Amino acid sequence: MERACALLQVSRSDYYRPPPGPVGIPQGATWLQDAIEQIVLEFPGYGYRRVTKQLQRDGWNVNHKRVLRLMREESLLCQLHRRWVKTTDSEHGMRVYPNLLKRWKPQGLDQVWVADITYIRLPESFAYLAAILDAFSRRVVGGCLSRRIDSGLALDALDRALTERRPPAGWIHHSDRGVQYACRDYVKRLQGAGARISMSAKGTPRENAQAESFFRTLKHEEVYLQDYQTYAEVEQSLCRFINDVYNEKRLHSSLGYRPPSEFEQLIAAGITH
Repeated sequence: MERACALLQVSRSDYYRPPPGPVGIPQGATWLQDAIEQIVLEFPGYGYRRVTKQLQRDGWNVNHKRVLRLMREESLLCQLHRRWVKTTDSEHGMRVYPNLLKRWKPQGLDQVWVADITYIRLPESFAYLAAILDAFSRRVVGGCLSRRIDSGLALDALDRALTERRPPAGWIHHSDRGVQYACRDYVKRLQGAGARISMSAKGTPRENAQAESFFRTLKHEEVYLQDYQTYAEVEQSLCRFINDVYNEKRLHSSLGYRPPSEFEQLIAAGITH
């Protein structure tokens, strides 16, 4: 769709906006249905509220009740089922740290980063993704994919994040109590970057809810829609989704239905959340 718009030299909002002049209700509804279908194709995990917000961003004067009705009629409402997967080994003798986020929430960028690891199933093996998000903007600031789940995976994700961003002294790194985050090399790297270390309690994924939410979105809106056969396919798929979709296009309700990159641009311009 974006390629077609580029070839026609029109924006997506102009492409799907009804033609000027008197438009009958059936024709207008057809144009709106087409626009809804294209949004759902691009963002399979969107519910009717996010679809409504995207339509409004594209220039449509429409409310969520009408969008909900049309999506029901066309069976376009997504039905997501949570799948909790354990990737954390917290049975180790290394030091663990208290949860610093119970009584404090970020008020700006690079004050808090949240980190976690998940896996993607392949026919005969697994791929493991370590990701780090800015807790204020929800942007993925660092990530690494590997065939192994070890401290090197988490460290590579952290190094990539610290290459791109420079958080101020006293920033918080929050994760679970997994050995990848409690190991000496990782802790040393955090301390060298001026971080305060925060960890969720054992067996409480909700204490790292933002990272869990990102992985849930990643799984339902990309991974579960694919049939990966090779590690290279996973790498290409996740790179595209994180960089081109999640950070740049996907609307986040907590950000006023804006993508993370747009939200960060507003912050940089002095426009508050």
